[in-house]
Amino acid sequence: MADTKREIERKYESDDSGLPDLTGVAGVDTVLDKGVAELDATYYDTADERLATSSITLRRRTGGSDAGWHLKFPVSEGVRDEVRAPLSDTLPDDLAGLVRSRVRNAPLRPVVRLRSARDVRDLLDSEGRLLAEVSVDAVHAERLSGGDGDAQWTEIEVELADGGDPAFLDKVDKRLRKAGVRPSKSSSKLARALAETAPKKKRRSGPAKDPVTAGDHVLAYVRTQRDAIVELDPAVRQDAEDSVHSMRVATRRLRSTFKSFGGILDRAVTDPIGEELRWLAGELGVDRDHEVLTERLTTALDEVPRPLVSGPVAERLHLWASARHGGARGRLIGVLDSRRYLDLLDALDALVADPPLLKAAGKKPGKVIAKAVKKDFGKVAALVEDAVELPPGTDRDVAAHEARKKAKRTRYAAEAARPVLGRPAKDLVKSMKALQNLLGEHQDSVMSRRALRELSAVAHAAGESAFTYGLLYGREEQRAAAVEAELPGFWDGIRDAVAGL
Repeated sequence: MADTKREIERKYESDDSGLPDLTGVAGVDTVLDKGVAELDATYYDTADERLATSSITLRRRTGGSDAGWHLKFPVSEGVRDEVRAPLSDTLPDDLAGLVRSRVRNAPLRPVVRLRSARDVRDLLDSEGRLLAEVSVDAVHAERLSGGDGDAQWTEIEVELADGGDPAFLDKVDKRLRKAGVRPSKSSSKLARALAETAPKKKRRSGPAKDPVTAGDHVLAYVRTQRDAIVELDPAVRQDAEDSVHSMRVATRRLRSTFKSFGGILDRAVTDPIGEELRWLAGELGVDRDHEVLTERLTTALDEVPRPLVSGPVAERLHLWASARHGGARGRLIGVLDSRRYLDLLDALDALVADPPLLKAAGKKPGKVIAKAVKKDFGKVAALVEDAVELPPGTDRDVAAHEARKKAKRTRYAAEAARPVLGRPAKDLVKSMKALQNLLGEHQDSVMSRRALRELSAVAHAAGESAFTYGLLYGREEQRAAAVEAELPGFWDGIRDAVAGL
């Protein structure tokens, strides 16, 4: 079973002088010599180095206190999340799943072998607590595939103790710099090994060009959302907070972009991809929508005075939430492992690499993009005005929900337009987000009432009182009525949002 650890460290160049004296670092009482460990690590990647391109490292290491499989994801500069699994001859399934969105069907193969003699020191405070581990690593790198020769170097690594204050690394940094030690130019040992053993004639790509045409700007937004889906995949598999919602939003942004900018990207190509994104968003939504409902109903129940809670309402709500969540989680992992999902990622890659651009894509972005955004806004306006005119009931609920969906689409179109249109697009994003939130409150009330009817029926069949469910249902009706009363004036306040486009 894999486990995850947050790794906060800094790397430095080292020469023959070795490690400077660190007893003068503020807060350090003792520098404890832990001896030398011999480490032997084989790093795995695809032939085109997909993991390394994303600054991800996957290795099998023996020696030291943490032998096993290690998979590292970048978080920020000097911060990585390391997922560990016990030592085995083959890559554990848990770790294989976490790199699947990047690897797809490409085989993983050994690319570099690093053998290191690690001279370790523990920095302890006056009570003997570990502040950081400092090591001097004498590294020998051997290229196993896709390159030439080997390389050798020595580096200093300072890793913060679990739960430590990152500011302590600044103190160590100050002492090392004072002694003439400088930060490493490479983000990791693997990055340095790949660079120093790469084929001499390996072509290097230049810096990305700034978008110029309407097509450039739309594709930049598409590329960002494609990257978000791929990068969020491991977090979704690990059930990280908000990861499912974030991936779902990225799928919606992509699908909306294809529709909003159909005059730039050929919909004959993007519509089939959009349908697959719709499928993925639906699978992600099974879990997410239930989480939102559970949180809403739990909060509402907490607000009910105890004398008005009749029967085991909290227990039944907990069982309802747990049963749905468990089944959804298993299904979602199956989705991420499916051929259909991987084909969708391949299709997005192909679209970005060879975009189906129409004639308007080559034009200057201002008018083309503004026209698309205004068109989306017009659809929102028509739906909101329909909802306002309808009497309370199912038809109004449906119209409000459709208006909310179009508000999202307009918001995403305005997001893509911000680099071109500036402040007017920014204001529209803000207005559409506010409208989306208001109408979202209405839709959440509709869904909550549906869930309460379901829970009430189950409770009644079990011989329990349905009083509290009816009470909660009535409160949800009041919430929806409040939104409906607020909507006309709210809409009047944002109607001029596109005036500057």
